[in-house]
Amino acid sequence: MKRAFAAAVSLALSACAATNVNLSTINDGKSWKVTHAAVETLETDGKQAVRLIAEGDSANGIVGLALPPGVEFSEGTIEVDLKGRNLRQKSFVGVAFNVVDERTFEAVYFRAFNFRAEEPWRNRAVQYVAWPTNTWEHLRTNTPGQFEHAVNPAPDPEAWFHARIEVTDNQVKVFVDGSKEPSLVTNRLSGGGVARPVGLFVDTGAGHYANFKVR
Repeated sequence: MKRAFAAAVSLALSACAATNVNLSTINDGKSWKVTHAAVETLETDGKQAVRLIAEGDSANGIVGLALPPGVEFSEGTIEVDLKGRNLRQKSFVGVAFNVVDERTFEAVYFRAFNFRAEEPWRNRAVQYVAWPTNTWEHLRTNTPGQFEHAVNPAPDPEAWFHARIEVTDNQVKVFVDGSKEPSLVTNRLSGGGVARPVGLFVDTGAGHYANFKVR
């Protein structure tokens, strides 16, 4: 009985352990699955980072995804350092999860150029989507204000910031730079409970990513 209990505890702890995703292999052409994006590794601001450059536009049904090998996710926490640009409509950086294919996934991403913008743009700084049906256009038109929000306190739009995304079977919460209050709380619009690929997201422009962890 003691051995069975110990094994159960070990399994539970293993399931909760964080996976530090190795970003250095992203452009080896073998391990990661990268779609609609160019990639490069670099050291910047003291971080070992990745730069993703989008090769399409979500307005045309194309976003860039970079999925690491052997990392699947159903519920838990995703953490990553991100750096966008203060360039309107040219900086959309975040993470994708529950990825079925390049057009079927959930994502949380940030519009860095809206971090310190005037309203209503400030209230469009962080966004949740669930493709292919629930794009940002569909959600903003049909459920305004429910799936996008301001980020408080607002980061420097040209600097690194840390994002923590907590995912349960029916909800997503987004925390920025260690804040105890979420910048966004939404209901999930796609079925959870299935372990599927998780990775990096970029749309219309480029962004930097570092310290990617999945728990």
